[in-house]
Amino acid sequence: MKARALAVAGAFTFVPETYPDDRGLFVSPFQHSAFEAAVGHPLFPVRQTNHSHSRRGVLRGVHYTLTPPGTAKYVYCARGRSLDFVVDVRVGSPTYGRWDSVVLDPREFPAMYFPVGVGHAFLALEDDTVMSYMLSGEYVPAHELAVSALDPALGLRLPAGVRPVFSDRDRVAPTLEEARAAGTLPQYAASREAEAALWPAQGGRA
Repeated sequence: MKARALAVAGAFTFVPETYPDDRGLFVSPFQHSAFEAAVGHPLFPVRQTNHSHSRRGVLRGVHYTLTPPGTAKYVYCARGRSLDFVVDVRVGSPTYGRWDSVVLDPREFPAMYFPVGVGHAFLALEDDTVMSYMLSGEYVPAHELAVSALDPALGLRLPAGVRPVFSDRDRVAPTLEEARAAGTLPQYAASREAEAALWPAQGGRA
């Protein structure tokens, strides 16, 4: 499995080796030893797994979780194709306001790791796009927040020819600066502390 650090501090992408044959294909989208070697700590204890199904053009995000408690994610695309974004919304982060993107698909099965406190968005590039997630925390509606994926100050680069389809919540999400002014963005130091707290037996290894 190959690992690469992304432009947002603490975020990584992973590409596993695939094993195709005349029956189909076998792949391991998550591999503990490769993850720990790249990130510097084991994967978080998994508290919830998610599965989303989207038609072409659906844009989900930019979503982040109130921190603390915060939520870390490990995400890959099981079917279809998505353009996945990690956005640094952590105030005080050395990469605050920066973003990076990876095309996720079930051909090479790249995956992305989102540390606690960052934002996540994806654009479905094909119908029947299925995303699979492992999360460090269970879903609590009151903890789920968003900033606008169309915030011109963020400048997320969306492909031409795809008209984004939003949920009602995402359509009216504030800009990054509006969220910062409202005091709803995570703090970088608190996000790091929340991530370290995921491994109390190791004394915190984030």
